[in-house]
Amino acid sequence: MPMRLKTPMPPLDGVTEWLNAEPDLEALQGKPLLVYFWAVSCHICHENLPKIQAWLEKFSPKGLNMIAIHSPRMQSDTDVEKVKEALKEYGIVEPCGVDNKHLVKKAFNNDLWPAYFIFDSEGLLERRAAGNAGLSMLEPILEKMCE
Repeated sequence: MPMRLKTPMPPLDGVTEWLNAEPDLEALQGKPLLVYFWAVSCHICHENLPKIQAWLEKFSPKGLNMIAIHSPRMQSDTDVEKVKEALKEYGIVEPCGVDNKHLVKKAFNNDLWPAYFIFDSEGLLERRAAGNAGLSMLEPILEKMCE
């Protein structure tokens, strides 16, 4: 069952390694947050990453924070060196948690790639979306949250 709206953000305890620095979750309180799941073997993820990075540039000055979660789709995705290469290739600069045991994915009740979870300034789930079409639903929400 998908995570319900207004549910508090689950802990990120299952991350096996942080890349680009570990997020300071206390510092993120009181600000909107986009948590997104991706995988190096996910073609749609690759297509959407430039849009996500554009949102980071557009909305982070207005208070939005982002956390990427790399959740492998297949065994070859567990190679952290491949993840590091993809971070460079796609310009991912936000904290990126490696979820090789799928513990974060399970905490978010997420079975999709890519998947997006927007939490409001109180840390409650405002919207979730997945796939290519899901991305288009999120920008108006981010606009409103970052006014």
